Order: sequence, then C-alpha cells, then structure tokens
Amino acid sequence: MPSSAPTLLSKCTIFPNTKSTIGNLKLSVSDLPMLSCHYIQKGCLFTQPSIPFHNLIRNLKSALARTLSLFPPLAGRLTTDSDGYVYLTCNDAGVDFIHATATGFYIRDLLSTTDVHESFKEFFAFDRKVSYTGHFSPILAVQVTELADGVFIGCAVNHAVTDGTSFWNFFNTFAQECRGANKCLRNVPNFRRDSVLISDAVLRLEKGGPVVTFNADAPFRERIFSFSREAIQKLKAKVNNRRWTENNSTVELMQKHINDRYNNNNNNQKENGKVATLIDNWFKSNVHSKQQTISVTETETNEISSFQSLCALLWRAVTRARKFPASKTTTFRMAVNCRHRIEPKMETYYFGNAIQSVPTYASAGDVMSRDLRWCAEQLNKNVKAHDNGMVRLFVEDWEKNPRCFPLGNPDGGSITMGSSPRFPMYDNDFGWGKPLAVRSGKANKFDGKISAFPGRDGTGTVDLEVVLAPETMAGLEADPEFMLYASRQL
Repeated sequence: MPSSAPTLLSKCTIFPNTKSTIGNLKLSVSDLPMLSCHYIQKGCLFTQPSIPFHNLIRNLKSALARTLSLFPPLAGRLTTDSDGYVYLTCNDAGVDFIHATATGFYIRDLLSTTDVHESFKEFFAFDRKVSYTGHFSPILAVQVTELADGVFIGCAVNHAVTDGTSFWNFFNTFAQECRGANKCLRNVPNFRRDSVLISDAVLRLEKGGPVVTFNADAPFRERIFSFSREAIQKLKAKVNNRRWTENNSTVELMQKHINDRYNNNNNNQKENGKVATLIDNWFKSNVHSKQQTISVTETETNEISSFQSLCALLWRAVTRARKFPASKTTTFRMAVNCRHRIEPKMETYYFGNAIQSVPTYASAGDVMSRDLRWCAEQLNKNVKAHDNGMVRLFVEDWEKNPRCFPLGNPDGGSITMGSSPRFPMYDNDFGWGKPLAVRSGKANKFDGKISAFPGRDGTGTVDLEVVLAPETMAGLEADPEFMLYASRQL
C-alpha cells in the first residue's frame, strides 16, 4: 500500500497577470462568522491528460494568473483596521501553487473503497487552516497532484472570502481559461458591497483570532452515497403521497433545466449555497419564534421538493442510527443562498458569502414515529419561510451580538447540510475532459456534516458526502429505508 502523503515537487506564488483596480472589500455579516471556520477544500479527479505533465503545469499556472485577474480578492489578504472592521485588500499578494506527485495511486484504487479514500485528504494545501489566518497567509492555494493514471486538482480557499457559489464560479472560470473556452461563457463575478449584509457592527475577536469550535480530531467515517434520478423521484412521489411514473420524472427533469436557465438569466441564484454553520442562538431568541409563526401559516398542500424529500430520508435514518430517546431534540440545518431572497436581489455571481443556516427542530420521537412527509414538511416550511424578512431578521440578530459560527455538533443531535446538488461541480473541463469525481479535504468535518454534490451523469443524480461517528455510520448502512434508495458511489 503506497504512502498517502504526496511528494512535493515544486511550490511557487502565482500573481494576477494584471494589476487589481478594486479597492478594499468590507467583510459582510455572512463573511465574518466564517473567520473561525477552516478553509474550504474542494477538488476534482481527472483522467491523465495527453500532454506532458510539465506542459500541463505551465498551462495551469498561466490560466490561474489570468483567472486571478478576474477574481482579484483571491490574490489579496485580510486586514483589520483600527476600528475593528475586517476588509479584503486586493493587493495582488498572490496565491500558492503546488505541484505534487502520488504516482503510487491509480484512479481505480481511489474510487473503489467503501469509505472515501483517506488519500484524498492529502491532495489539498492548508490542512485545517482557520480562515482568520488570511490576514497573513494566502487566501487561495491550488495543488495539482500527479497520479499513476490521472491528476487531482484541489483548491483550498478562505471561507470568510467565498461560499460555494463563489468558489465554483472561480473553479469553472479557471477551467475555462485553461482550455481557452469562449470568453462569453464566463460568469463575471460581482464585487459590490451595497446589500443589507454589509453592516456597521464590529466583530470583536481575541488576540490571535478565533479557533474552530469542534474537535477536529474526533473519529468519524466518511462515505459517499449516490441517489439515482429514478430513486429520488420515487422517494419524492412517496413523500407527496402520489404514484410515481417515469413520465412524471421526465417532466420534473425538464422543469429543473428550464428553471435553472430562467434563474441564471434573471440573476436568481440557485437554491442552496455552500455550507453555512450552526446558529443555535439565532433561533433560541426572537428569530426562532418569529420563524415558527411564519411556518404555521404555510399551506399543507405545498409539494415537497426532491431535495427536501432526500433530506427527510437522511434525517430519519441518522436519528434512528443514533439511538436517541424519544425526548431528545434533533436539529437539521440547511445552508440557503440569500442572493435571490433579499430585496432588492443581489447579483447571481456576487462574490463572497451570501448564505444563512436554517435549522429545523424536532424530537427524536417525532422524527422516528411520524412518516417521511411530516419530516419533509418541517424542512419545507422553514426553507420557504426564509424570505427577505427572515434574512433581515438574521442580520439584525447578528448585529445585536456579533459572533463567529459555533460550527460542530455539540449535543450530538445535529445534522448540517451544506453545498448543493445544483453547483456546477462537473462543468470543469481543463482541456482533456470533465472530472471523474469531486472530493473534499479534511476541512470542517465532524459527526453529522453532510455535503450535497450533483451526480456526474447530469441527469438529476445526487451524491451525499456523509460524515458520521463510526457507530452511527454502521447504523445508517444497516437502515433498510435509507438503503432502499441509496447506492454506494463507485
């Protein structure tokens, strides 16, 4: 068995190929809480390119320099002024570019294990780096790891600077620049700082900055479960108390594509954003009570979405696997994109964090004894209620008590859903084909952390990256209801 640690071949700093003309960008109330989170680590696995690797590295460096000129904040640094306000200074300080080799690994080896192969964690820079350190270290690092028959391109980026929408727009643009794609395909990032998310409130931090709020060394297992379009549509039909047919499934897929095009054309961002985090206090005060008041007014006949149906299935199965007493409170958190929820709407490709975490609470007894529709309805009501007014309530609550996110699962009863199956993770052709798989690093992982990815086939398949305590994962794997719809990703 080869060593999981790649061999470093070279490391350098890449600078934008044009000087930045953007001034300081003030961190928002969605950015600032992320200062205690790890850097985002996401990357793509590819087959081996046909060109020599030294040419590939040269092309990637050149493409990255051009991409940074379109995303100047990524080449900058964080700064805090004398009043305590944190800014992203676009000073062209550059990013890290790392070339490594792990030619003892074949693609089939990395993708054939039941749990996510541990070596993927070594294909990223900035292991467990906290976002606050962007004050004195790069905002972005790109690591290119050469495999026996493939290549992995992994990016680590400061979470106080980007959410999932911003991250994948950068990654997509990087790929487009590398393959020389038509420039009209590029989704130009928007750097304006004039929304309700920009606040005069100051986040006071201890000297040296914040640290992560969970035990990053706690044991867990990590697995990817794949749900086919047919399985998801059957699940949705069950949740909505109607008979599933292939025709219904085809109609929904067509509607999804139409809606996605409409949303892009009208600056309405896709439904879920990259992971927000735990915001217990937000809902233990007046925000929680106001949301519940809104929720009960929603129509009971509202159709539950495919993704909410899938989340309900996971909620029930994980709760059963944890073997809680009926009185135990469980929490399901969903990261939602606020770009299209705020009035006036933000630009689709607003660069930064524009996410909030919507928690839904229920006793373990209710989650396990009631049907899937009931669980899905609770999620549906709270997500639907998260409108312009609710976004502003979240902002007002944070301004009263500025704080970093208490990321983690302190009471053992939480599930935190991040990322989105609508992110364009497979729209990354650097010149020799789209990715074989998407994987993440060690960052921000704890018992109950789930990330949703689109399936590679582009037909509506969803992959869930599931991180659980070992005994809980064993229970999930043995859950007949969950495994009826899930299959192991190979």
